[in-house]
Amino acid sequence: MAHWLQLRLEVPEALLEAVDAACTAAGALSVTVEDAADDPVYEPLPGEVRTWPHNRVSALFPAGHDPEPLRTELSELLGGIVPGWRVEGLADRDWERAWLDDFRPMRFGRRLWVCPSNREPPETDAVNLRLDPGLAFGTGTHPTTALCLEWLDGHPPPTTLLDYGCGSGILAIAGLLLGADAAWGVDLDPQALLASRDNAARNGVAERLHACLPEALPAELTCDLLLANILAGPLVALAPELGRRVRPGGALVLSGILPGQADEVAAAYRPWCGTLRRTERDGWVRLDGTRL
Repeated sequence: MAHWLQLRLEVPEALLEAVDAACTAAGALSVTVEDAADDPVYEPLPGEVRTWPHNRVSALFPAGHDPEPLRTELSELLGGIVPGWRVEGLADRDWERAWLDDFRPMRFGRRLWVCPSNREPPETDAVNLRLDPGLAFGTGTHPTTALCLEWLDGHPPPTTLLDYGCGSGILAIAGLLLGADAAWGVDLDPQALLASRDNAARNGVAERLHACLPEALPAELTCDLLLANILAGPLVALAPELGRRVRPGGALVLSGILPGQADEVAAAYRPWCGTLRRTERDGWVRLDGTRL
């Protein structure tokens, strides 16, 4: 039985704001926008709302909503037709968590396993990170996260770790389970901080993880290991801030970088780390080096 009605259409960028307003005025519970023409954008800056020349709009309404008045209004806005118009019924479901049905235990390096919180670890004597990401990014399934987890498993644990852009807390918690004394997790998204704290408690390391917004990070804090799995644009912009946070002789690990962006990111961190090592997987790059 359908509990929701989803309306989909394609909209040029110039008319996106007007279409959004029309859907909202018609009673849409949510309006989402995605690229309709495979024009990839990987790195909006914090607070930036990204649109494309050709956008696919999805508007969600309660079941039983009559879509025809809105279709008529949109037809007038869009010049007589509504490109890509489609009406779909959606069953009631926990969409935010449905993808966890396919989340399986994964091994990174020799010792580390990441396991969904509702499954038993395959190797009980391994370092097992029990994870429920909530609404935050970071499960290990993405190459950018996997590259960082493998680095953690293959290197001695730091005294203090800083995970900048912590998402679910996966990297900070992995570092703690692998032997770090303390970790800081920083993220712009309060949902990420909530997920990080919940996952830290689930893994018995809550007292050693400090999760906060960037502005709450102590100005004097430095670390032996800084991990930043964000994206190339923010990494370049944050280079002075992140570089100064690493103690001399400490390690810097950067991920979320496309191959064509690696040289620019490496150049931004050269004053602090000299030459960075490069590791590539599935079209993504990890850079790591030692603080001078």
